[in-house]
Amino acid sequence: MKIEQIYTSCLSQGSYYIVSEKEAVIIDPLRETQQYIDKAKKDGVKIKYVFETHFHADFVSGHIDLARNTGAEIIFGPNAQTDYPVHNAKDSEIFNVGKIKIKAIHTPGHTPESTCYLLSDENGKNKAIFTGDTLFIGDVGRPDLATSSNVTTDDLAGILFDSLRNKILPLDDDIIVYPAHGAGSSCGKNLSKETFSTLGIQKKTNYALRENMSKQEFISELLDGMPTPPRYFKENAMMNKQGYNSFDDVIQQGDRALDINEFKNFLLNPDIILLDVRHQKDFIKKHIPNSIFIGLNGSFAPWVGSIIGDTKKKIILITPKGKENEAVTRLSRVGFDNCLGYLKGGVENWEKDGNSISSLETIKSKNFIDILKLNKINILDVRKESEYSTKHIEGATNIPLRLLSSRFQEVKVDENLYVHCAGGYRSVIAISILRKKGYSGMINITEGFNEILKSDLNENCYNSSLEASCNNI
Repeated sequence: MKIEQIYTSCLSQGSYYIVSEKEAVIIDPLRETQQYIDKAKKDGVKIKYVFETHFHADFVSGHIDLARNTGAEIIFGPNAQTDYPVHNAKDSEIFNVGKIKIKAIHTPGHTPESTCYLLSDENGKNKAIFTGDTLFIGDVGRPDLATSSNVTTDDLAGILFDSLRNKILPLDDDIIVYPAHGAGSSCGKNLSKETFSTLGIQKKTNYALRENMSKQEFISELLDGMPTPPRYFKENAMMNKQGYNSFDDVIQQGDRALDINEFKNFLLNPDIILLDVRHQKDFIKKHIPNSIFIGLNGSFAPWVGSIIGDTKKKIILITPKGKENEAVTRLSRVGFDNCLGYLKGGVENWEKDGNSISSLETIKSKNFIDILKLNKINILDVRKESEYSTKHIEGATNIPLRLLSSRFQEVKVDENLYVHCAGGYRSVIAISILRKKGYSGMINITEGFNEILKSDLNENCYNSSLEASCNNI
């Protein structure tokens, strides 16, 4: 028996490849499925089942393409209604894979159809449970993402409490917990950086599994501080439920070089988004006016989903050389299937053709600190609320990046606006959004708040009015 976790950091997502004898199963596969097919071919096994723990909202699963290309059967839990053929497992139904068994355990709450899969080895011992978004390491799934339900979020939270207490907690402590997500995912609010654990450890350390916790306490703690889900979540969930275009077709359409004239013609359409996915340092130096920056070097796909939102939007790309296919692939992971191509030759070709180029004004953190000591300045902090509440510069306006597109009118640029995040990635995204909205006068703090924290502002505060500012950094 072999269990392989395939973890994709930029999505904070784990899929699973499991083999016994000459049979294999995949749990919660990524959109690009060739990697699973290649593994099965190398191991000389047949993919028998594709198990889905629920209708994912944060990414488009590869279950449909994988079933189409391998003949594997798609397995969902009870109550999962799809527009394509699946097998709806009954609660406690057992699936044989080589010499191992996989038991479906219906655990509604995150969504009504949410199901965990309990694996027992050839000796009948329970070894691992694949919990999807029902149970994370350090957290549990949010109960507000159901694609269709007649119950409220509070109701689903209560149902999740019952699922955890009645279906998961009675299992043995040494069972390995393999969730669908880790830290960075918006499917929970307190996920660990660890990507697996044991059930015994989770019973001791996961707040949601606390002993003697009442259902009302669980509901209150789970929902307290729960951020609104990103805009693309609903669309991704519906794609997973209803079906989607073939991954190969999406790549063929998007991984296409556009000559300068074709590219310019696309730009004439105001509804088409020009997305620059290079490193922020390259975007700062030079970029095409009105382009949105979201770099491949960060959590690219989730930020595209959160900021652009509408997966039906048409996109053309500015990419680093050799990264064109990767950009289109990562867009498809979150359902952005309408990429029309990329500019051949990139920004250099655009500039060579005599077109205008923009750049960003920047300031290093240490130079920003010098200004902060002597002046009251206009600061926009685009970190998450939790980051801001932990430590921030007094007087800075906090608009988290994920909310900037809807709250941009709150930004005041009567004077220079200094924009920062933690490390310099999100702030460049923010400035590109505001520029497209018509704002100017923004200055990017290149190393961000992490570098500001390394300074000793208290020792260097000469103006007593700044003392509070220094103490809050």
